[in-house]
Amino acid sequence: MKRLVAALVLIFAAAILVFVATRPASLPPTALPQHKPDPANGQRLFYAGGCASCHSSVPGDSDPTLLGGGLAMETPFGLFRVPNISPHPANGIGDWTMLDFVNAMHLGSSPDRQHYYPAFPYASYSRIRIEDLMDLKSYMDTLPAVAGSIAGHELKFPWNIRAGIGLWKRFNLDVSFIARDISSSPLWERGRYLVEGPGHCGECHTPRNWMGGLDNTRWLAGAANPEGEGRVPNITPHKNGLSDWDEGDIEYYLATGFTPDFDSVGGSMVKVQENMAQLSARDRKAIAVYLKSIPPLD
Repeated sequence: MKRLVAALVLIFAAAILVFVATRPASLPPTALPQHKPDPANGQRLFYAGGCASCHSSVPGDSDPTLLGGGLAMETPFGLFRVPNISPHPANGIGDWTMLDFVNAMHLGSSPDRQHYYPAFPYASYSRIRIEDLMDLKSYMDTLPAVAGSIAGHELKFPWNIRAGIGLWKRFNLDVSFIARDISSSPLWERGRYLVEGPGHCGECHTPRNWMGGLDNTRWLAGAANPEGEGRVPNITPHKNGLSDWDEGDIEYYLATGFTPDFDSVGGSMVKVQENMAQLSARDRKAIAVYLKSIPPLD
């Protein structure tokens, strides 16, 4: 009987430990600073983050303001369906509070305290300043409300156990910047912020570990194409990456879609480049400065 009681106590303790370790986190209301949201800055963040690239109501639609979702993403973990993030009160995020939005973007936690899957790149968005997130939501609130709910994901076991995302976050959700102490110039710091935060470039250009988290020892060195064919290129200053591109080449590519050898952007990068073209010339310069500064990786 003593052994049975001891076993039950251990099982109960383990269950409590798992619950505590995997429950979704949330920020207190006091985490929101006193800040008057700026929709104009929010629009800049909207393009830097490429929100419409995934959340457009009709994939490939030229109107970036219709965010009804619906894109189906086939991955090794199963099928993800991109949600409606328009300000529709029932089908989108129209009834979210500012704190709900910040919790989703920084912690991957939904308003009803469920984990979001990291196909939503909050591991990168967690580096966005809260003031910028408040500006972003204020801009998104001005966009058209799109009706229509999106079906749920269809994931394989064990990835369909949402509680496991809590453990994933403990190993893979790191708000610190990847590139450190390379430069202290404001332009370089702006480039790091845009690339590692809202631009979430590493989500495609960095390989992943067995859990689906980014292998930051191979930061921006190229990765398997999540769309299933070929590879996403190396964008470090290595000979197999951007060593032959100078900062001006990168700026021009982001602005126009043309490479130094007179080729043009293709594939899913088309939408990314179109978003980058909406940024200021200074922001594109900052991105170029950052990309030419990071360690070259084969």
